[in-house]
Amino acid sequence: MSRKKMKAPFFVVNPKSFLFGKPLMDLAHYADQLAKEHRIDILFTAPLTELAIIAQECPNLIVTSQHMDNIVPGDSMGRVLPESLKQIGVQAVVVNHADKPIPFSILASTIQRAKEVGLLTIACADSISEGQAMALLGPDIVLAEPTELIGRDQMSDRAYVTSTIEKIKEINPAILVEQGAGIRSEKDVAELLQLGADGVGVTSGIVKAENPKEMMKRMIQAVALHQKERK
Repeated sequence: MSRKKMKAPFFVVNPKSFLFGKPLMDLAHYADQLAKEHRIDILFTAPLTELAIIAQECPNLIVTSQHMDNIVPGDSMGRVLPESLKQIGVQAVVVNHADKPIPFSILASTIQRAKEVGLLTIACADSISEGQAMALLGPDIVLAEPTELIGRDQMSDRAYVTSTIEKIKEINPAILVEQGAGIRSEKDVAELLQLGADGVGVTSGIVKAENPKEMMKRMIQAVALHQKERK
């Protein structure tokens, strides 16, 4: 089944479970406007119950599920069916996040199921070695993010950023490498992109900002500026 073709640089807005209902939709609508204005790929994650309405109202976003299971249609219950995500307009899925880890043996079939239904995959990796292992499974994006820095004010150090990018692309140069953890400003976004990241993902830096919409706009503008400078 056909899948969207991702392009770098991209930006991921990941509200996790901080936002729901109207505040989440307000942020999604603004992200949708910015994606159209700057013509960059913006992935927007949300809780499962919010995905359908975001997909319906925000056509310029790559609506992204925070999890998916490797099941097929049948008698499974309480799990996330890939076909159901695809049917409501979801285009991508995060797998193996620190909050929802998946055993490596199951992760391989989960990524394969996503490909079968036409979903992009973002596989999370905690270390350089785990990033290399993820690359062997062929996801579209590997998110290189040390678990201990998630939600903190400290970014990954430069050596970690450049090493993860280098080692992952040695395994599979087609994989896009996303950096996360500790991103608090547009300067952080610009620095990570300049170090070679294909994209960045932000949670706390947006949702905990004094003005989340304004901070998101500044970060996305940094991505758009980097895109122009690359041409």
